Amino acid sequence: MSATGTGIGRPGGTTSGTGTITGSTEARNLRWLLGNLVEEVPGIHSVAVVSSDGLLLLSSDPEQRQTPVAQQGPRGSSADLATIVSGIGSLTVGAARLMDGGGVKQTMVAMEEGSVFVMSISDGSLLGVHATPDCDMSVVAYHMALFVGRAGHVLTPEVRSELRQSMEAAQ
Repeated sequence: MSATGTGIGRPGGTTSGTGTITGSTEARNLRWLLGNLVEEVPGIHSVAVVSSDGLLLLSSDPEQRQTPVAQQGPRGSSADLATIVSGIGSLTVGAARLMDGGGVKQTMVAMEEGSVFVMSISDGSLLGVHATPDCDMSVVAYHMALFVGRAGHVLTPEVRSELRQSMEAAQ
């Protein structure tokens, strides 16, 4: 965290082939915050930020942090987590409408072998986390709320567009 308390301090950013940091300051800051979330919160497998239309904007790229293993189904790849987060977000928004429940703030799905957390960021964007079954759910939710508070005002349409383009270019 930075001394100002904003949490937007030493951004890591992405690098080009020449080792130069690329992207706007806001995009680099968001990437740094996301990486920090994964590194500092015990039990988190992967994290994804998804736009309101279901497109992956940012991810923790678990496939680059671990040795790839032949697996079937959504085992934490960025695209799989983004799809799951988008679907859960859509389902809970529909349920909230049917129940006159207002806006959905967060959703948590506890499974035998893990948990999935989904939290609204802004303008329909979502933060999704795939965590271990023994994670401290309150700690994960707390750190997600910190991320949302720090990222919400930075995730402008321009930054979302930049993040989307960088994700498409990486594929």
